[in-house]
Amino acid sequence: MTPKTIFEEQIAGRLADPDSGPKAREIDSVYQFNVTGDEGGSWVVDLKEGKVEQGTRDSADCTITIGDQDLVNLVEGKVPGFQLWSMGRLQVQGNIGLAMKLGQVLGAA
Repeated sequence: MTPKTIFEEQIAGRLADPDSGPKAREIDSVYQFNVTGDEGGSWVVDLKEGKVEQGTRDSADCTITIGDQDLVNLVEGKVPGFQLWSMGRLQVQGNIGLAMKLGQVLGAA
């Protein structure tokens, strides 16, 4: 699993799914993810429009910065987001309440 597959396949697929997509869109926010490391990149998860795109958006409601392997471990349920945050390995800018909903967005175990 890589950050690219997490965003462009897993999350995008869930948003396109008629059963799970509408529930995810209830969050009604835009997340900017900046993933550092060799397999990193930037992705926008737009829960208002129900889509994922590579790149950045200045108007995001919540910006998350995380390392590539930390993101994979978070999604696979190997480490909780709060632990990454408390260790300084997950940074949040913007609406902190939206960061609390990361499990819903990422599909973390």
